[in-house]
Amino acid sequence: MNIVILTGAGISAESGIKTFRDANGLWENHAVEDVASPEGFSRDPQLVYRFYNARRAQLQEVADNPAHRSIAKLINYCKNSTKHHAQLITQNVDDLHERGGLKDQDVWHMHGELKKMRCQKSAQVFTSPLHLDEKTLCPCCHQAGNLRPHIVWFGEIPFYLEEAFSLLNKCDLFLSVGTSGFVYPAAQFVSMTPETCRRVEINLNDTQISPVFDQHLTGKAGDILPDYVDELMEGLS
Repeated sequence: MNIVILTGAGISAESGIKTFRDANGLWENHAVEDVASPEGFSRDPQLVYRFYNARRAQLQEVADNPAHRSIAKLINYCKNSTKHHAQLITQNVDDLHERGGLKDQDVWHMHGELKKMRCQKSAQVFTSPLHLDEKTLCPCCHQAGNLRPHIVWFGEIPFYLEEAFSLLNKCDLFLSVGTSGFVYPAAQFVSMTPETCRRVEINLNDTQISPVFDQHLTGKAGDILPDYVDELMEGLS
């Protein structure tokens, strides 16, 4: 069986990480275009550095939850199987899936990673210090001012898209966990799966793409996934 799991902000919200933006369209009291766009970074890099430094600091105050650990349990089970394959694709930039029991290569962060930085000249990616700013020396070119957060901003192309599309085309089970159904291209993933694929959505509420799914489980992922994964693995064995 080929399993694709997509996770969004909802699964991290259960750990205490605030979701992307509030009802006023602000992200931590900042206009999204000011802190999550190439133009915003060019206009005020110090603001952007401070913003992501604060997000990294917040990561130290939270922990993975049962939903992260259940997904890791399923993926690690499939890694030891010759008959099943499972891949996690996440819209989240935190490292809670890794803390929940997965290796870096097990998680496709399509929107980047908060704890990494990227050289704007070479495109090489490095682990970011807790405090990153315009004075931080780049590990590859040894110059200050060349580093940016390794985050996919508005107007930029998400990572792993071709790989994701390839897996979705041959998917047997698609699990969508804690996603809003508003952010593209992830919102169209469910529609890219074959007709024979079973599509399951786990969310606090219905979303605009809920009608496309075969099953919708309402509630916290941390409450639903442990039993769901145990039953699924029993059927796979």
